[in-house]
Amino acid sequence: MNADLYNGLTLAYIGDAVYEIYIRKYGLSLELTKVKDLHKKAIQYTNASFQARAIHYLINQNILMEDEIKIYKRGRNSHVHTARKNVDLSEYLDATGFEALIGYLYLNDKKDRLEQLIEISIGLD
Repeated sequence: MNADLYNGLTLAYIGDAVYEIYIRKYGLSLELTKVKDLHKKAIQYTNASFQARAIHYLINQNILMEDEIKIYKRGRNSHVHTARKNVDLSEYLDATGFEALIGYLYLNDKKDRLEQLIEISIGLD
């Protein structure tokens, strides 16, 4: 699939699902067996605040390539007018950009890079 054909929100929609699977798999790797514990661990990494922190780290540490920053900005600059409860709009937009990047990498079959960025992000906790 050519991810260049999709807008930022569509990429974020796919990226959200892909990232969630990776995070749930990470929870299982920690040998968490109760769904309640898996859920608690997952929400630590899938909330907008964490994703915003992760994308800022990736940018500030010069980990992202120029084309990846463009994809992040495509997602961040999408026409989102409301955020979820208890989330600053700026954080929500950054998280949308993060998810757009994840979706883009997934749709373009860049699995190694996808996993590298998710690993770095998980390491922030």
